[in-house]
Amino acid sequence: MLAPNHSGFSASLGGASRGVAKHCIFPFPCYITAMALVCVEDFEKKAVGQLEKNALDYYRSGAGEQFTLGLNREAFRRLRLRPRCLRDVSRLDISTKIFGEQMQWPLGIAPTAMQKMAHPDGEVGNARAAGKAGSIFILSTLSTTSLEDLAAGAPDTIKWFQLYIYKDRTITEKLVRRAEKANFKALVLTIDAPIFGHRRADVRNNFSLPSHLTLANFQGVKATGVGNAAVGASGINEYVSSQFDPTITWKDIAWLKSITRLPIVVKGVLTAEDAVLAQEFGCAGLIVSNHGARQIDTVPASIEALPEIVKAVGDNLVVMLDGGIMQGNDIFKALALGAKTVFVGRPAVWGLAYNGQKGVEEMLSVLKKDFEITMALIGCQSLGDITSAMVVHESKYAKL
Repeated sequence: MLAPNHSGFSASLGGASRGVAKHCIFPFPCYITAMALVCVEDFEKKAVGQLEKNALDYYRSGAGEQFTLGLNREAFRRLRLRPRCLRDVSRLDISTKIFGEQMQWPLGIAPTAMQKMAHPDGEVGNARAAGKAGSIFILSTLSTTSLEDLAAGAPDTIKWFQLYIYKDRTITEKLVRRAEKANFKALVLTIDAPIFGHRRADVRNNFSLPSHLTLANFQGVKATGVGNAAVGASGINEYVSSQFDPTITWKDIAWLKSITRLPIVVKGVLTAEDAVLAQEFGCAGLIVSNHGARQIDTVPASIEALPEIVKAVGDNLVVMLDGGIMQGNDIFKALALGAKTVFVGRPAVWGLAYNGQKGVEEMLSVLKKDFEITMALIGCQSLGDITSAMVVHESKYAKL
């Protein structure tokens, strides 16, 4: 799967069949076969060629001018690694625990809606791939596979359930009960979406869920309501406006805690102030996230917001991150800045679109190997060896 170059390491590129690879880290020719997929960008290119426009634009677009969408990646590039040498890295241990659950490595699959638009394997294929990789899988409320079918299809995977609070609170309460019964291990309350952001591509495409699919956790209009929107509108935005409760506040965390025994993670935190409130209202963890840059443009990249949040809550909450993770050193940088684990959304969808469950398995294998290489070359045998001094902003270095 990973094609060697002259040094025995894998070429890091997204393209050519023979010659000097673009973005290759070695200063001599790298050789790959035409079919080699060696980084997340390669899976994305495959997905772009296979997804129809309605689904492709839904998955990959951001809000507004998409400035933050690009910033999620650019902010990682502005961070410099500071490797330590002559350390024994002959044996790596990249395992970790989150809420008592053992993970093989500090990466999980973020909640992404309507995954059967990408491939018939959908959420079950994605979750099975996560389980094989020793990762957490978070199921979206707006999934095309029900809680029960996901639990039956991926029984050995660590599963969390992402939650939106509906105007009809009995609907949300029933979802919570079903998640508990199906052995999900945590609830992930998305708090940055009282409404959905202005995603121009979805409006241009008049986005709708394909007619052969439904939101499988529901019946009636709540299952089929992401249909044909009015001209100049997005079906998903109209659905959210009609169904989600925009009145929720931090006090509703107390209501949620009163109806569940599961740990509550809030997703969408970008400020120290909200991190402190998450702690005060009894959350077990939080995910630093800008919703894949899909809600409001020109907010900071997730990795930019991470340090102030870690400083604000320390070890009092399990701090996690999603947004912009594309390679092993992105994972390392997030951990060095204080995240306990990270999540990827789009990369898993690209793997799914490329080759279903097997495509996600392959993508995760590529990403995991890249993280192991980063760990070894930075001089870290285990996650406990990672320190904040190993990552600095580019501004720390003199401009030449």
